[in-house]
Amino acid sequence: MASEGSSARRALRELSTVDRAIYAAVATASTPTLDEGLVRLSRAADHSALWLATAGGLATLGGRRGRRAAASGIAAIGATSTVVNALLKPIGRRRRPDRDGAAVPELRHVSMPRSLSFPSGHAASAFAFATAAGHDLPGAGPPLLALATLVAYSRVHTGVHYPGDVVVGSVIGAGGAGLITALRSR
Repeated sequence: MASEGSSARRALRELSTVDRAIYAAVATASTPTLDEGLVRLSRAADHSALWLATAGGLATLGGRRGRRAAASGIAAIGATSTVVNALLKPIGRRRRPDRDGAAVPELRHVSMPRSLSFPSGHAASAFAFATAAGHDLPGAGPPLLALATLVAYSRVHTGVHYPGDVVVGSVIGAGGAGLITALRSR
């Protein structure tokens, strides 16, 4: 049993090493063509504003199914945000990356959140909305998931999250939305 615990700790340390190495690689990659758009996208997702606007578009243009998709997406964001911010971030207790120490270009900087880093709330909300709305409006699913992926990546690109934060946040968001839609379908 003791060796299983030490193996798990070693694996977590190694994953952390990979996580930090990927963060450093993204931080130092020269991407001037991408920087402005990813900063804007990251900011647009603050407080789920991007997803609320998208829900408004779905509700307005998508008829009854669009309204249902919008409502499902918003409900999934609410549930996921509550779990991530009230439960998981305090358990994870991971500090935000040292963006300046990693030399993330200042052009990429967005406001550094005061909350803990793990898991990413932006990624969780993005995937919660995209998964839930896509369940009710399948044609919208792929573009919404693509947009969610870009939002999640933008959080690493702007230096406010490690890649592992957004991967886990994305899985939590998609899984939570899947659970919500499954329960609602009963």
